[in-house]
Amino acid sequence: MRESMKISDSDGEELVKMARKAVSEFLRNNSKINDSEFNSKFGFSSGVFVTLNKQDSLRGCIGYPLPVKKLSNGLIDAAVSAATQDTRFNPVTIDELDKIVFEVTVLTTPMEIKVNQSSEYLKEIKVGRDGLIVENSYASGLLLPQVPIEYDWNVEEFLEYTCQKAGLEKNAWKDMTTRISKFEGIIFKEETPNGKIIRESSNDFL
Repeated sequence: MRESMKISDSDGEELVKMARKAVSEFLRNNSKINDSEFNSKFGFSSGVFVTLNKQDSLRGCIGYPLPVKKLSNGLIDAAVSAATQDTRFNPVTIDELDKIVFEVTVLTTPMEIKVNQSSEYLKEIKVGRDGLIVENSYASGLLLPQVPIEYDWNVEEFLEYTCQKAGLEKNAWKDMTTRISKFEGIIFKEETPNGKIIRESSNDFL
């Protein structure tokens, strides 16, 4: 089985183009795209998120943190859902597509961070490399690796905002009953709507 972290720049370009194509097909024809060649090439399981940005503002973001789907299927489902089912926003319209930047993040499998005391999290998490998942009881929240870079957060702020994303108090990460996992990701995005596709970051784990 192919490793998700071995994705090349040309693979990333193909993933982003397919995300845009899937949304366009769904909005125009109310149908889910099915490309056998794409399905075969990206037929390995992987977590994936699709993020839509419009004029530097978030327009939708949905994905699968765990490798519960083949990347080909997960990408298409996440793209359509980000455009139509993110409850924070109205559904994207056809007329908006030429104003939206598509971004795809392919994830490694999340791994729980094991510590003896909460202060150790500050050394185990690297901003710019790691994304976080915070879980406590029935509450959970996730932030992608690029988020703390965009907002210039340090590790502690990253932990606090992920806790708040889960609906928890910002210092819930200090509670040893809170489970914190980290994952890594490869990020590909359009520089401009429907424009050149770049690898957003090339961290030392790639």
